[in-house]
Amino acid sequence: MLERIRGLWSALWPDPAKTSLGWWMVAIHVAIVLLVGGGICYSAIGMLHDLADEQGKARVQLAGAMAREELRRMGEDTVTAARVLAERPTLQRLLSEGRTDAIPLSLRRFCETSGVEACALVSGTQLIAQSGPTLDWEGVITAGTEQGPTFMALPANMRVPVLGASARLGDVEDSRVYVVRLLNDKLARILTQHVDLEIRLVDYRSFTNDPVNAFTSLYSAALADGRSAVQRIDAQGVYASSVPVFASTGEAIALIEAHLPTTAIDTSAGRLIRKLLVTALILAALAVFAGVILSELVAGPVKALTEAALRLGQGDFSTSIPPGGAAEVGALARTMEDMRRNLIDLTGTLRRREAEAQAVLGGIVEGVYAVDRDRTIRYLNPQAARLLGVTPEQAVGRFCGDVLKPRGEDGQRPCDHRCPILQARTEGSGKAVEHLQVLQADPRTTVITSSGVVDGLQVQVIRDETELEAVRRARDSVLANISHEFRTPLAAQLASIELLLEGMETLQPAQQKELVMSLERGTLRLTRLIDNLLESVRIESGQLSVRRQSVELAEVVTDAQALVGSLLALRRQTLEVTLPDDLPLLDGDKPRLTQVFVNLLANATKFAPDGSVVRIGAEASAGHIVAWVEDEGPGPAAADSDAIFARFRRGAEEEPEPGGLGLGLWIVKSIIDRHAGTIALVRTEQGRTRFTITLPVGATQPLQRSLV
Repeated sequence: MLERIRGLWSALWPDPAKTSLGWWMVAIHVAIVLLVGGGICYSAIGMLHDLADEQGKARVQLAGAMAREELRRMGEDTVTAARVLAERPTLQRLLSEGRTDAIPLSLRRFCETSGVEACALVSGTQLIAQSGPTLDWEGVITAGTEQGPTFMALPANMRVPVLGASARLGDVEDSRVYVVRLLNDKLARILTQHVDLEIRLVDYRSFTNDPVNAFTSLYSAALADGRSAVQRIDAQGVYASSVPVFASTGEAIALIEAHLPTTAIDTSAGRLIRKLLVTALILAALAVFAGVILSELVAGPVKALTEAALRLGQGDFSTSIPPGGAAEVGALARTMEDMRRNLIDLTGTLRRREAEAQAVLGGIVEGVYAVDRDRTIRYLNPQAARLLGVTPEQAVGRFCGDVLKPRGEDGQRPCDHRCPILQARTEGSGKAVEHLQVLQADPRTTVITSSGVVDGLQVQVIRDETELEAVRRARDSVLANISHEFRTPLAAQLASIELLLEGMETLQPAQQKELVMSLERGTLRLTRLIDNLLESVRIESGQLSVRRQSVELAEVVTDAQALVGSLLALRRQTLEVTLPDDLPLLDGDKPRLTQVFVNLLANATKFAPDGSVVRIGAEASAGHIVAWVEDEGPGPAAADSDAIFARFRRGAEEEPEPGGLGLGLWIVKSIIDRHAGTIALVRTEQGRTRFTITLPVGATQPLQRSLV
């Protein structure tokens, strides 16, 4: 985790050594502006949010208080309406005459003109007449009896609270009139129009019986406070206040709920915040611009002096040191100008001497390198650098053994026990043959000669003898292979001759024939080896010539089959030839092409299993003939597919018979190349090994054979 934090810090924070002074001045200026401006903006935005929140709560709380005051005023109007109704002589007369059936009509007209929902005439506790919706008049009368002329009630059989008033009917004893207003949605809409905010009336019984919702905590707080409560409810997107309504007996009747959408407040606050941020950004941009100008004035001369010093350090002594800037910068510029002039004189002398030394070291063939007393390389000429596969810059400053990489013996590097550099320090000179492991290539054989110490340095001359050593090894390998390849068939022929001599009188004709055929096969093998050797010499010396003529591929295949027939019979292999009758003529050398197919068939018989089938086929394709030799052998390894046509490339150790000289396929490719053709090795879908040859056709073509 610590490493990840360091990596993130490195990615976000620039390297001071790679950053200009002007950049740092601008960055510090911007950082100060961001810190101060950001702090002010953060504090101001927080204050704006708080003020907006307080404003929203104050508005909705005021609306709730206004709604409660309006409800109180409605209660006073209801009392006035009840007294007016009680003083009407019509009701008294109708009651005294016993015409109770006409009383509801009179009550309805009064309710309609007074703006109340229900009116009733009660004698004692008995309801005489009523108008408006059916109410729980028993509960209403009980509340009126308990609370007096003005009352509020939530009757048991009603879901809507009521606001009512009662008055004695004239001089009629035990008779009273009741006027009632319902605290329903209609009244809530009236209150909404009065306070300009949405008002809801919630009866207390619904609050206690309904499930918990977003407003439950608001209602609980209002009832606990007894006056009001206000909250911002983000789940509903509103500011809400709740004002409880109590009867004179202290019983909770309803809750007045006022709503204000949060967007009404947040939009205004958002506009102020955006204006504040735009102003801060403009001021920050102006501050950055001022910082850039200030940094250019202060850091400009330092930057010019730094650029001149960099060019001077890179060897451009023609660059003059610019004067100017502050006093310290000017003094530094004058001092650097004096240093530049002295360096011009000194480097001129050194370059002349270096040119003389480079001319000497660059003109010799061998590699030259010099080491100090710790055997650290201090100089390396181009010849040595090419030999070791490094650049002089990569080698200088490193231990010579780490650059040369001499191959160790018995787990020890020659640097530890037979170093020519150490030998020269005691004997005046030293010489050693080293096998250097250069890059990923094979070790290179070198002869290193070391001189004694002169002025703390020792010079070594390194001569590469890798190619000479390779020629020696190749010569020894070829001679060994030739002697082995010739000895094997000769030994077999001598054995067959001895058997013939010993059993001349006793051997059966079939046995004699088998021995003679063995002699024939050995002779064919020797002949093929000699032909390949002679052909290799001709190719290597550039004496292989191709005589162009029109050649039929069928004739070439027939001649090759005749020459390797005994090899096929020895391995009990069958040759299948599939050639179209209308193949065009080839433009090539028939004997050379025959040799190609002989070598390919000999290779196939060698690697294919006993008793398998070797196939030859061909087809015409766009001015070329594509022919192939296919066997059922395992084929070479994937790593050997590209190198199988190399000279002296021999097969793997698991070959069914001795590997040969490794010239057959090389000769095949050389002949095909001289015919402007190509050869490739592939594995078919049937798991067979196929050599595919592509050769150009001749200019003249045979006549189409007629069908008889």
